[in-house]
Amino acid sequence: MPRRETEAVVDLIRRLDDVRARTLALVADLDDETVHRPLDPIMSPLVWDLAHIAAYEDLWAVHRLGGEPLLHEDLAATYDAFETPRAVRGEIELLERPGALAYLEDVRERTLGVLDRTGPSELHELVVRHELQHTETMRQAMFLGGLPGGSPGALPPVDGDEDFIAIPAGRAAIGANGDGFAYDNERPRHAVDVAAFAIARAPVTNGTWMHFAEGGGYERREWWTDEGWSWKQCYDITHPAGWSDDLDPNRPVLHVSWFEADAFARSRDARLPTEAEWERAATWNQETLEGTGLAWEWTATEFSGYPGFRAHPYREYSEVFFDRGYRVLRGGSWATAPECATPTFRNWDLPERRQIFSGVRLAKEF
Repeated sequence: MPRRETEAVVDLIRRLDDVRARTLALVADLDDETVHRPLDPIMSPLVWDLAHIAAYEDLWAVHRLGGEPLLHEDLAATYDAFETPRAVRGEIELLERPGALAYLEDVRERTLGVLDRTGPSELHELVVRHELQHTETMRQAMFLGGLPGGSPGALPPVDGDEDFIAIPAGRAAIGANGDGFAYDNERPRHAVDVAAFAIARAPVTNGTWMHFAEGGGYERREWWTDEGWSWKQCYDITHPAGWSDDLDPNRPVLHVSWFEADAFARSRDARLPTEAEWERAATWNQETLEGTGLAWEWTATEFSGYPGFRAHPYREYSEVFFDRGYRVLRGGSWATAPECATPTFRNWDLPERRQIFSGVRLAKEF
């Protein structure tokens, strides 16, 4: 039986097509000028992301898996995230939209050809999730550029952002359990002794944050770390990014930095949860956290490898970011694909970043 006719292959092709349709829909209504220009200095032009998605798929689903030469070896460095950092992507020559779209289409045909020979692989899942993560990154750029694709519309309301669930002390299994796909930074699964703590039932809402801002939250020096205060002063930060007075007070607050999240927690005589606490609470079978998957939730933990970490399949995904001041976020946002927003998935960013769809869930001693 040809591999393409097996149920697993048909399902994989359906997923590949569905993810690609979501990617293309993001830019379908944008003019070429918008797609080609950087929407913000810290983000890539959207057309770079499109060609990068193609280059990444060609590398892993065709070259590494199938042993084929790269389709455009001359473009490999341009669309490698480390060879060409964000700061220069808007200043160099890139494929224009028709070329980027053709690159995506041509690589997909190559992917399907290799799939016929090899059958489904973990590398296909890597490619699918990479594209899903980049569509969220593209939405972040669209938010900074004031485009509709960067807004969630109406998020569901949440209640209980200052109601706490008590989690008793115990030994918790942290990390992916080996069933199904997981990134290298989710492994290996390991046991951690977690002291008793309490965690908010829901993420902090716009209404609660408004009270913080209007009550001097951005003026009370004692609530801020030295680094956070310096950042706030330097950039005259007075509200979360994209803030407006007509935001629904019952929806989770978005676009807050780790610095702001930490200061907010201190103002409530609380703190940010560690990521071990967050994962223990998210997998706690007595009471359930509410509002996960609406906003990424900052933790107190600096991004690093778990004990026994091994880079796979390449160190640039995780290891190069370890122990460099990045903070871990958990839970997923409205822009995160559900298959990516697992209880063990680890996101990370610098403490000053606010383009990410990030919010806050409080923790405190118990």
